[in-house]
Amino acid sequence: MTTNQSVELPKTYDPTATETDIYALWETGGYFSPQARPHGDPDAGPFVIIMPPPNVTGALHLGHGITDTVEDALIRWHRMLGEETLWVPGLDHAGIATQSVVERELAKEGISRHDLGREEFLERVWAWVHRYRSRIEDQLRRMGCSCDWDRAVFTLDDGPHRAVRQTFFNLYSDGKIYRNERIINWDPQMRTALSDVEVEYEEQQGHLWYVRYPFLDDAGNELDDGVMIATTRPETIPADVAVAVNPKDERWANAVGREVRLPLPGFTRRLPVIADEGVEIDFGTGALKITPGHDPLDFEIGQRHGLETIVAIGWDGAMTEEAGRYVGMDRDACRDKAVEDLEAGGYLIKTEEHLHNVGHSQRSGVVVEPLVSNQWFVDTNEMAAKAAAAVRDGSVRIVPQRSTAVYLQWMDNIRPWCISRQLWWGHRIPAWYCMDCDGGQIIVKLGLQPDGTEPAGTVPELLEQGFTHQQIVGAADEVTIDKGAEPRVLLEDPDPAACEKCGGLLIQDADVLDTWFSSGLWTHSTLGWPDETADLARYYPSSVMETGYDILFFWVARMVMLGLYNMGQPPYETVYLHGIIRDAQGRKMSKSLDNVVDPLEKADEFGMDALRFTLATSSSPGNDMRLTDERLEGGRNFANKIWNGARFVLGEIGAAEAASSNQGRTAGGPAPSTLEDRWILSRLERLVADVDDLLKQFQLGEAGRQINDFLWSEFFDWYVEASKVRLRAGDSTPLPVLAHVLDQGLRLLHPFMPFLTEAVWQHLRPHLHEVDAPALIVAPYPQPGAAPRDQAAERQFGALQDVVRAIRQVRAEYGVEAARWVETYVAPTATSDGALDAISERAEVLETLARVRPLHILAERAEAPDEQVVTSVLERAEVILPLGSLVDFDQERARLSKEIEETDSYLGKVEAKLANDGFRNNAPEDVVAREEERQRELTTKLAGLRDRLASIS
Repeated sequence: MTTNQSVELPKTYDPTATETDIYALWETGGYFSPQARPHGDPDAGPFVIIMPPPNVTGALHLGHGITDTVEDALIRWHRMLGEETLWVPGLDHAGIATQSVVERELAKEGISRHDLGREEFLERVWAWVHRYRSRIEDQLRRMGCSCDWDRAVFTLDDGPHRAVRQTFFNLYSDGKIYRNERIINWDPQMRTALSDVEVEYEEQQGHLWYVRYPFLDDAGNELDDGVMIATTRPETIPADVAVAVNPKDERWANAVGREVRLPLPGFTRRLPVIADEGVEIDFGTGALKITPGHDPLDFEIGQRHGLETIVAIGWDGAMTEEAGRYVGMDRDACRDKAVEDLEAGGYLIKTEEHLHNVGHSQRSGVVVEPLVSNQWFVDTNEMAAKAAAAVRDGSVRIVPQRSTAVYLQWMDNIRPWCISRQLWWGHRIPAWYCMDCDGGQIIVKLGLQPDGTEPAGTVPELLEQGFTHQQIVGAADEVTIDKGAEPRVLLEDPDPAACEKCGGLLIQDADVLDTWFSSGLWTHSTLGWPDETADLARYYPSSVMETGYDILFFWVARMVMLGLYNMGQPPYETVYLHGIIRDAQGRKMSKSLDNVVDPLEKADEFGMDALRFTLATSSSPGNDMRLTDERLEGGRNFANKIWNGARFVLGEIGAAEAASSNQGRTAGGPAPSTLEDRWILSRLERLVADVDDLLKQFQLGEAGRQINDFLWSEFFDWYVEASKVRLRAGDSTPLPVLAHVLDQGLRLLHPFMPFLTEAVWQHLRPHLHEVDAPALIVAPYPQPGAAPRDQAAERQFGALQDVVRAIRQVRAEYGVEAARWVETYVAPTATSDGALDAISERAEVLETLARVRPLHILAERAEAPDEQVVTSVLERAEVILPLGSLVDFDQERARLSKEIEETDSYLGKVEAKLANDGFRNNAPEDVVAREEERQRELTTKLAGLRDRLASIS
């Protein structure tokens, strides 16, 4: 599309024929790169948003649609304010999610990643990334995202990778990153550790099994009594090492110090009864079985009391050899068998239904298994305290404000962050181990060998089998580092050659970092850190981080922590949290429910501007929204309203060429000629002030709704229609006002509906008195205070509108055909305040809009007829319509009598149904409620019909 087009707008708006050309206009014009505009505030500084990088797991969905819509609206607004505006786009490698997607693709071929080996598997993942990276970027362009594509970043690019290495090295050197054996959340399907926030808890109906652990005498014989515990996980009993009670619990005071037996067959383990304040007195029986290998609280109690840690459930979710007779069973099958054995042995006292929260992996959806493992952790206490302080002192503002409490609760109760993942896709942990110094603590599983075997063992064991150090390093499929091995965390050398102690060959830790570790650096790694780049100096910290409230802790909090750690200041000034898009039934969109929607599908159906406007105006900060086709239809109707209204205005201007002259214009805009001119210009000024205030508060939804109301109703439905009275009489004075208000309205609407507004504005631009930009995307945004408010005009034209509405309502009630003129009297009220004088001056506008003829403007109510009239008493006027001008009395009485008869008959049937006890007792509650509501509606309708008939009888 070229600029300065004065060709008439097509009859209908076709988004598909417009959007591609408009985006090309923006991109080739270089408008996406950061540059200050002459009309901007020189002291404002840059406005920066770093795009939350969508995962390369597949195409974008509507969840990304709301993110991109809100961010683009903010960017476009600040760009039009004249500020130096930067929006950095990017993509996230999404470790677990992307690896799981590619592994599912391999499964369709009947192979696994282990069949391919690490290098070939990563080649497959990169092929996936390249395919979807281009698709995602195409989607972002289709959505109108005005980001700086020259600065696009991927989390595995060299720059972000160097940032990850530098941060890991610094944290390790400061003692904040360490390897340790702790209990972690384990995903048995993905076979990887998870952080606490990657576990989603779902309320499920389960059972509480009450089990007796019998006391033992000194000889080890069972006694008849014992300690009764309540457990939701009998399958972990084989890993029990103690029973604990609260020292304040008098019920079990005599049990402390004694021993009980593990009550499953085949086990002779003696368990001490210990006292620990971590036990909840009010849960179950107050006694707790201690299983340090499978419960976080038990692990802590075990550490305090020096208890053994036994792991009875393995990495695959199956029972280990420690489980005795249950070895090899799936954990769920073991649960059922253990309950059966407890009951058979007389140890199961009772079973109760129990509703409890069960942790599931956010990625795979399987039940998470707490397991003891040697993993990498970040000690976040100090960083979290600083991140909390940044919010408390106002350095970082969270919108909506209520989310601040959630953020602070998380930060004040933070736990060590498990950052290692047993995956192949991602930033590999930059730590190496010597195959000689640490060989006994390094367990290596080699990939598929030519003879079909997959050797595994410690490095010395593999060397004994004839493998060389180089072969072990090159063929390593999985590497497990036992505790005791000494990591060499190196910064500069990505492939260290030899151990600094013995010169032996080094092997790299096989794990990768949690995706959120690299994402946590996003606000500065995208700008060149750890190098001291010009972008970093200019654009850090960014202005706004906009994202969903559901990742406030996943990502937002970690960005604040790592931004403060690396840069010494918070990564952004404001966090804007939008809500989650839900379907028409209120469900969160997910692939499992098959309700995920590609935004381009909806854009193809309704137009991208309609989709964007609906997404932007369907919620407020932090509140979820339901997206329905009905709402999208409303957005499309609004787009058509703009197009058709603009088409009329442009047609009139093009015919007269009046808007391009100086006629009737002042420095602040067009000079008003009539009441309606004064009114619309004052209403425009009010809108500009309100939108400015709302956008500063991040109330984008309300700002968009007010722009919609103004353009649809006040401008096109009222002012344009009023202006036609003069235009049809050959008076061109409305044209400068029409051009000015359309121009300002398009500017206000542009951040929400950029394609449509740019397309219309390019046709309007040649007719504007002052052309201040080559494209709407960089035109100045309307600012409050450009013109004074005209309160008198708003009151007076508001009174005229009230009269028109009252007449239209009466016409509708009496079924008066649209073309028929009706006689009307308008009399003053005690609060008219000169409104009738103004209405009298613009009587022809009232007559045209309400189809009134003759119109009588009275000095007092007594001059109007009293009998057989319909009266509407308004704030500033009283409207009287003689019934004779509205209806044929005989015909209307007959019609009303028939409708009364039909309504009365229908009401009788409903009342009879409700009087039937059988119906009330047997019908569903919602059916009965529906009939009761129908009864109320019919009763009200019948009363209204009878009143109407009485008024004309």
